[in-house]
Amino acid sequence: QIIVDDDDSKVWSLYDAGPRSIRCPLIFLPPVSGTADVFFQQILALTGWGYRVIALQYPVYWDHLEFCDGFRKLLDHLQLDKVHLFGASLGGFLAQKFAEYTHKSPRVQSLILCNAFSDTSIFNQTWTANSFWLMPAFMLKKIVLGNFASGPLDPEMADGIDFMVDRLESLGQSELASRLTLNCQNSYVEPHKIRDIPVTIMDVFDQSALSTEAKEEMYKLYPNARRAHLKTGGNFPYLCRSAEVNLYIQIHLLQFHGTRYAAIDPSMVSAEELEVQKISLHSSTEQEEQ
Repeated sequence: QIIVDDDDSKVWSLYDAGPRSIRCPLIFLPPVSGTADVFFQQILALTGWGYRVIALQYPVYWDHLEFCDGFRKLLDHLQLDKVHLFGASLGGFLAQKFAEYTHKSPRVQSLILCNAFSDTSIFNQTWTANSFWLMPAFMLKKIVLGNFASGPLDPEMADGIDFMVDRLESLGQSELASRLTLNCQNSYVEPHKIRDIPVTIMDVFDQSALSTEAKEEMYKLYPNARRAHLKTGGNFPYLCRSAEVNLYIQIHLLQFHGTRYAAIDPSMVSAEELEVQKISLHSSTEQEEQ
């Protein structure tokens, strides 16, 4: 746990795993309902392959600027000049806002945006955003749970949702209220400030909290982004489709291997191995489509 602001109540919780010699790790930012440990499947797999990954849980921040400032201080504290960011949902929005915030002296080397959005107005909640801080925790939890998938689900997805409900229960009123405020207060990403950053957009074809319009908007904003589509995975593919998500993360980070922005220990890189995995992913998606 780390405090970087003057305010002692603002505590960042994080898991920092993998080789400390890596100076440009992959950092995970959770969704509204998530804590740092929702990315445990990524931490386990990626560190096993030699990557350095950091999963974060943000303290209570009430606006995007305050979050970006705190996050910059955290990176300074960890002595990280540039990082790769994987953001899920709200985490993806904050990752884009941070890249935009630091565009004059860039701190973000690349972005993986999972079920992310670029404009908070899609939630039609901008008018209530200022009142979340007044609501009791049970009401806030109800708002968040309203976006979780219901109906028959496969076991992995059901487990993923159970795990997220459990994490949601662990969050206090101010944590939830502040995240919902960040999620819904009127704001959008200015793509011209971050157009030179390599982006992978990861999304799912089944039911998730994101509308088709929100996804289309992301494709328009980042016409050159790589696309990582998962046939299923709902709101939390990193939990219930972790093997596919982890593979897409590796494919995204592959472009930095051998540079100073590699997130992996150079001694662990085996190009042939990744090539084999890429082919197997390709053939498995083709089989699914048939």
